[in-house]
Amino acid sequence: MAQAPARAATAVRLFDAHCHLQDPRVLAVAPSLVRAATAAGVARFAVNGTSEKDWHLVKQMAEEYPSVVPCFGLHPWWVPERSPDWMDSLRRFFAETPEAAVGEIGLDKGSHGKTIDFGEQVEVFQWQLELAKELNKPVSVHCVRAFDDLLEILKRIGPFPAGVLLHSYLGSAEMVPSLANLGCYFSLSGFLTGMKSTRAKQMLKSIPVDRILLETDSPDALPKLDDISLLAVPVDSSSADNGESKKGSNSQASTTSNESLNHPSNIHIVRFLLGFPFLTFFR
Repeated sequence: MAQAPARAATAVRLFDAHCHLQDPRVLAVAPSLVRAATAAGVARFAVNGTSEKDWHLVKQMAEEYPSVVPCFGLHPWWVPERSPDWMDSLRRFFAETPEAAVGEIGLDKGSHGKTIDFGEQVEVFQWQLELAKELNKPVSVHCVRAFDDLLEILKRIGPFPAGVLLHSYLGSAEMVPSLANLGCYFSLSGFLTGMKSTRAKQMLKSIPVDRILLETDSPDALPKLDDISLLAVPVDSSSADNGESKKGSNSQASTTSNESLNHPSNIHIVRFLLGFPFLTFFR
């Protein structure tokens, strides 16, 4: 069995570029997750809100933990549930939390996203991109099967001096140069282990080294690996399916009450996979 340096690499300080520790499936154990991940070498956590229902939780978490970077945004899955004054509310959160970034926002044509009017998704996404540009804030973007649309919108609204993070990037190698030229960063998560080896290798080789970020997308994106020991968070069946969580950030994985959730300490696993040796564990 291969041994990942999850606990041994505490001298390496990592930044989890995208996670959801406010998710109702893990909120009750979030303090212990933060403590354990901090002890394992995770210095900062970008905790992303997804709707008006959880922005206050993200704000509270940032107030309690200096290591948490709060992010507020309306995820495409929750576009139909937005209130009439959602944008005013979002602006208030940024006014009250000046250190916050924008996210998670984006476009989704995946299995769940295709049930949501794409025109509305685009409208809401563009408004939030304009806000990120106006406030000069970095923005964390979710994109599933909509990279051509994303590229066109970023070209039209950009540039974004504060940066655009493409969360859990699983797009093609061919898209990378155009996105990188627009200032995008490519954040990699455990969802990589669901890719075919050839496609994963091509995609990763195409990303400039200085544009690679690491994330867990915790509590989702638990790496699919049989030969490496992973930290997992048991699912609380009382909150696993309450309809408020963002399950499977790339519409490729959903969590049931019989599965485990991803621990933020597993960011070391993502880092390990990228350098041991190149994609050995990818199918």
